[in-house]
Amino acid sequence: MPIRFDPADAHWRVAPLPTFSAAQKDWLTRGGSLTAHLRALGTVAVRVTREAVALPWPDEAAALGLAPRAPVWVREVVLSVDDVPFVAAHSVTPRAASVGIWQATRRLRTRPLAELLYSDSSVARSSLVSRRVGERHALYRLAAREIGGDARQAPHALVARRSVFERHGAPLMVTECMLPALWAHLHALDAAARTRSDAPGAGAAHMAHGRMREHGRPLDHTASRAHGVQRSADERSR
Repeated sequence: MPIRFDPADAHWRVAPLPTFSAAQKDWLTRGGSLTAHLRALGTVAVRVTREAVALPWPDEAAALGLAPRAPVWVREVVLSVDDVPFVAAHSVTPRAASVGIWQATRRLRTRPLAELLYSDSSVARSSLVSRRVGERHALYRLAAREIGGDARQAPHALVARRSVFERHGAPLMVTECMLPALWAHLHALDAAARTRSDAPGAGAAHMAHGRMREHGRPLDHTASRAHGVQRSADERSR
């Protein structure tokens, strides 16, 4: 199903930056429900930090074809795994759509947005695009509040992705900023797996685990119904 909204621009790119790590490239291009991917790591909780009528960010207005001061409905949440914030998410839809086609977004409370997006066959999704966001971008400031410890120790840039969901012609843009705790957790898992694979007698088990991961991973990439950019079959499509 074609979609007429394009989330890409000079900064938001379909192909992740070559300087991103393998884990970052993987998570920035995973389709389907990000919440479902996070559930593979632990218990996921959704905390709503903001719901309000507001103005779109400049790059959002451009992608959605809105006037800079057109009112939008904004929903911001934090996705935590085992009580540790992993993702700060920001969704936006025209105010009129939030009381019409996308009115269910106002009633989600702490339920994940994925419950709406992946249960309705009339919803189409654009390509996923990604970028680094620095301190000047509003998304960085939103996400930085969720980074524990001394804020001065926060990275100078964070990694984020976004896409547009369209239902009956009305857009809903979802932007997800991955927090440092996610990458640290994935690094720890990888290190633990390497340690186990190096243990005596672990070779056969490690090979079997590798084959199991290569075939039929239920949470791997799933193809988005993009507006012109079709992802490869191994990129099966918040």
